[in-house]
Amino acid sequence: MGVAVISFLAFAASQVGTPGPANMALLATGARFGFRAALPFVGGVALGKQLIIWPVGFGLMELAAQVPWLFAGLKYASAAYIFWLAWKVANLRMDHGQEVERVPGFAAGLIVHPLNPKAWAMIVAGFTNFVGPGTPALQATMVIAAGLLGLQLLLHPVWTFAGDRIAKTVAGTPAEKYLMWTLAGLTVASVLFVLFGGGQA
Repeated sequence: MGVAVISFLAFAASQVGTPGPANMALLATGARFGFRAALPFVGGVALGKQLIIWPVGFGLMELAAQVPWLFAGLKYASAAYIFWLAWKVANLRMDHGQEVERVPGFAAGLIVHPLNPKAWAMIVAGFTNFVGPGTPALQATMVIAAGLLGLQLLLHPVWTFAGDRIAKTVAGTPAEKYLMWTLAGLTVASVLFVLFGGGQA
């Protein structure tokens, strides 16, 4: 009974630290608006995963088993939202000097993970693979919530800062357009892998 904490953290780090819709959004936001301006968005993204973890920990998966079509529909609606974000990323340009649009803030970050199929797959895998039978729901959920939040607070700013550094190198050059389209393509690919590849990443 309990949570295999070390194994879970190793698994979670491999998921939180690798490319996916959220990290691509962080990278693109850092590239477009700069690291400091993107920090409220980073905070929202980190805390937004908690909006999935706690309902899953307290029985959402039982509802999913009873009403599978509802969750299948939500999965594809979420993917459509991420594809729309990818389209926006593809058309972003990284001129920090022209504030032609508002920097996405904390509230915008909160909805990234609830609409991210990779986040759902990772959290479900965490509960099903690393929580022992009979573990109290509160204990299991607290461990998984704390572990993921810690990893996100460590790794999400890294992606955002990387976007800021990349922007300072390629902004205003012919490579900029290709970089943004590449980021958008990686975002779409990560969602398609979750939906159809059978993986958790």
